[in-house]
Amino acid sequence: MVKNPYEVLGVANNATDEQIKTAYRELAKKYHPDKYANSPLKDVANEKMQEINEAYDTIVDMRKNQSSSNQTQAQSYSYQTNRDPQFSRIRSYIMSGNVDIAEKMLDEMDDFLRTTAEWYFLKGMVCSRRGWNEQAYQFIEKAVQLDPSNPEYNAAYSNLVNSRRYGATRGYDNTASATGCGCLEMCMCSLCMNACCNCCGGGC
Repeated sequence: MVKNPYEVLGVANNATDEQIKTAYRELAKKYHPDKYANSPLKDVANEKMQEINEAYDTIVDMRKNQSSSNQTQAQSYSYQTNRDPQFSRIRSYIMSGNVDIAEKMLDEMDDFLRTTAEWYFLKGMVCSRRGWNEQAYQFIEKAVQLDPSNPEYNAAYSNLVNSRRYGATRGYDNTASATGCGCLEMCMCSLCMNACCNCCGGGC
């Protein structure tokens, strides 16, 4: 009969990693073969020590695999959430220039979806299309903070950073005019929308 490794170490299944290490060390000291070198209990101590080592290794492996599995599930869940059908429709509206509809859909989303990286990214894209460069920068920066490994978010963010820096060094006015976007705003918008289109399989 296979023994429960937690029972072998005398700890609960929900014991912390530190508690498990402590229990293992105490048992290892108690049954270390060197203490029984000249004792008739030498063989028993060796068996016990082997049992303790196997139990500890088993728990470590179990927890390592569980942690890896949980991380994979979390990444998958994050991806599925970011690719919610509503987000796909919003992307389509942004690419076709229907930013009013896109913004309305974003503002009416559930509170949970409004905390995702994709929501902040698309909100930033809407602002960029409107020429609201500072707001676009803030929203897309938040998207990158929430999902720093997303290449699309990083590309759009880099474009915005470079555009802001270019505008500052050249002395451009980064605010939208009453009649529409200025030259810099149009460049920023084009750069960001290229990232958005490429992610969806298109090309601008």
